[in-house]
Amino acid sequence: MTDLSGCLSSAQRTIRMEAEAVEALEERIGDDFLRACELILAVPGRAVVTGMGKSGHVGGKIAATLASTGTPSFFVHPGEASHGDMGMITADDCVVALSNSGTTPEVLTLIPLLKRMGVPLISMTGAPDSPLAQASDAHLNTGVAIEACPLDLAPTSSTTSTLVMGDALAIALLEARGFTAEDFAFSHPGGALGRKLLLKVDDVMRGGDAVPRVRPDTLLSDALLEISAKGLGMTTVVDSADNSLLGVFTDGDLRRTLDQRIDINSTTIDSLMSRNPATVQKGMLAAEALRLMEERHISALVVMDDENRIAGVIQLLGLLEAGIA
Repeated sequence: MTDLSGCLSSAQRTIRMEAEAVEALEERIGDDFLRACELILAVPGRAVVTGMGKSGHVGGKIAATLASTGTPSFFVHPGEASHGDMGMITADDCVVALSNSGTTPEVLTLIPLLKRMGVPLISMTGAPDSPLAQASDAHLNTGVAIEACPLDLAPTSSTTSTLVMGDALAIALLEARGFTAEDFAFSHPGGALGRKLLLKVDDVMRGGDAVPRVRPDTLLSDALLEISAKGLGMTTVVDSADNSLLGVFTDGDLRRTLDQRIDINSTTIDSLMSRNPATVQKGMLAAEALRLMEERHISALVVMDDENRIAGVIQLLGLLEAGIA
């Protein structure tokens, strides 16, 4: 039967060793890192990432992170590049080459071609004196003292180190570009993230005749009929002359009114409405409207247009149905 007694200590040792490898990267962030950022920001094309084996797997993730954070990027397998895929790289691009040893033949084969094209070369290796590092315009040292693998063979600490350096590069470029949450959403339009970052109140509000409206002299009993007919749990109260917003009356206001035993057939809505209600502007992100509702402990907001007229009503239930909350 397999002895599992050492599994916990082995796992803890691996995590500790990889954490130490990552910590060592911080002191290496200097001129070469700045140079790498400058090279990527300067090219009009893409950051093409390449690497073999485990470095290739890490390179694919780095390319995906770059692409989703504002730096156009894709991964090219170096073996395939030597058999036709080199045509995917143009003189407008730069190349980020990964190789822990800095001597990977498939990667080194590409160097003369890249130099002939005038493509800037950035490398991530664990060997600053290696052929790949020496041929690069900027070299990022991702070397580790020892792999977490007890045989010091399987890439473990070194791949983690490279992955973190790639993340550091992507985030530095993101901030240098002034990349925003809305920019990020355009790279992630699907799923909950895209909905939260892209959907605006205009997309989920009820507008036009669906907006409940009553005049300030409307009897409470008639206002309740409007609330029931429109099904939003509230009504706006608008000025008789210019239809400007005077206040709102909600289900919550009704509960408080009933506690006071007010006659619904003789009391007008202007004496009961909430004046100066919270509103939002058309074009606001729905996620911001949700945050305001949560802060104010309310379930509906009036949406105003650029001329400060009522454009619609956004309801908490509508946000939930849209997948925002």
